[in-house]
Amino acid sequence: MIIKPMVRNNICLNSHPAGCAAVVKRQIEYVKGQIPGAQEGTPRLALVIGCSTGYGLASRITAAFGYGAATVGISLEKPASDTKPGTPGYYNNLCFDREARKAGLISITLDGDAFSDGVRAQAADAIRKAAAEAGLPAKVDLIIYSLASPVRTDPKTGTLYRSVIKPIGKSFSGNTVDMMSGKITVSTAEPASDEEIANTIKVMGGEDWELWMDALAKEDVLAPNARSLAYTYIGPELSWAIYKNGTIGRAKEDLERAARDINKKHGGKIAGAWVSVNKALVTRASAVIPIIPLYVSCLFKVMKEKGNHEGCIEQIVRLCKDRLYSAEALKDPSKTPVDGEGRIRIDDWEMTEDVQKACSEKMALVTEENVFSATDVAGFKQDFMEAHGFDVPGVDYEADVDLSFKE
Repeated sequence: MIIKPMVRNNICLNSHPAGCAAVVKRQIEYVKGQIPGAQEGTPRLALVIGCSTGYGLASRITAAFGYGAATVGISLEKPASDTKPGTPGYYNNLCFDREARKAGLISITLDGDAFSDGVRAQAADAIRKAAAEAGLPAKVDLIIYSLASPVRTDPKTGTLYRSVIKPIGKSFSGNTVDMMSGKITVSTAEPASDEEIANTIKVMGGEDWELWMDALAKEDVLAPNARSLAYTYIGPELSWAIYKNGTIGRAKEDLERAARDINKKHGGKIAGAWVSVNKALVTRASAVIPIIPLYVSCLFKVMKEKGNHEGCIEQIVRLCKDRLYSAEALKDPSKTPVDGEGRIRIDDWEMTEDVQKACSEKMALVTEENVFSATDVAGFKQDFMEAHGFDVPGVDYEADVDLSFKE
């Protein structure tokens, strides 16, 4: 089948197997050139909860191809049918497992609901299996929590919760840009109800991360030097109404609360748990959040001009090299560089005063007439399309492709 992108309202409805694979391979090659390999204290067996796209995928690639770790990955993906492609994450997982085998790395990928107790039990078994195949103790020493699901079923009650991206207290309006046409419109989001706020915290907060750490401890598969990370975003004040001070922000506050509680509960048994504040990047969700596409397009323009722009894989490599596994942190995890709230800040380059000033100036001056020259909306679109396997350099999009994309 020849596959062409289907994009509607900044949402891509399909994916391209060969393009997804090319992006994964590109990230693998980048990691190989940035991280010298295993050292004393770097990960040997990693669990990545939410492994198929974005920061989760980049984390798994870095652990495996940077440090040589065996990995267990978990995600819930839709496979290909006879007539429709699978999700981007489905093809990313296939490619990762294939490349790991070629490199002699142990890789086990589980497809299932990571919020469920059943998948937690499967993960413990997979950790033991991966350890046995790699000749390692059955102890996981890196746990990445990177789920981005819009819904969650509470394993205790069976109640289904849905998250929303809304402001709190009052409505929010902001300019947004259509990355395909460059058309700028005003997008408005109505305030969330108390129930929607609570539901978003249940889905995107820290409760499930805690359940995972408790389950791994109960199964006795946590290494004494285990490090665990969850990812968050803060961003500039101009986005706080819809993000930091909105429903997502409330959920991310709970994620930070969970990190503190995990450290209290498992302190002395693991090296620690941290929330990492990462840079604004293009995700499947960010393309439809009011103001975010326009801000990110301006940010990309500014940071590329300054020469310090990073994508997912560059961010995670720097996070590992300079923060989580820095020379000081390897000797003493308490020396891991953090801010006053105990968070790792890898958004530091984005949040510098000069970058934010330049972004604000661009956002104030951008119009539909100059949007493609004043901002990097083209780069935003490129990253968005590549996340679905399209517009990837070197891929023949006129070639017939097998939707299953299996060996």
